[in-house]
Formats: sequence, C-alpha cells, structure tokens
Amino acid sequence: METLITLAVIALMIALGIRLIHRLNAQHDARIATHHFGDPFPAIRRPPGHSHRTPTEQAAHRRITGTWP
Repeated sequence: METLITLAVIALMIALGIRLIHRLNAQHDARIATHHFGDPFPAIRRPPGHSHRTPTEQAAHRRITGTWP
C-alpha cells in the first residue's frame, strides 16, 4: 500500500512539473512575441547623411597598425 502511495505521489509531482514547465514556456513565448527584433533601437538610428560606410570607404579609412611576424 505504501508503495502505491509513493508511486502516486511521484506521478503527481511529475505531472505538476510538466504543467509548470508548459506554463513557463507559454509565458516566455508570449514575451518573445511582443518584441519586434527587426526594429532598430532608437539609439542606433543614424541621422540623415550618416549611414554605414561601404566596404571601399572602410578600406580607405583603415590604418596599418603593425605587421605580423
């Protein structure tokens, strides 16, 4: 009889753990869905005329800092 009670308690704890994990995953998914990861942060936006450099502009402004042996 004690063995059956122990097994029932273990099964109940596993079921409660599964339910808790499921609820936490749903909550996490809801938080992720509210964020728009494609939108840049306001601090990262550049003013007009200050866009990213092209690869040729980057190469022109690159300095040689030393040589590798």
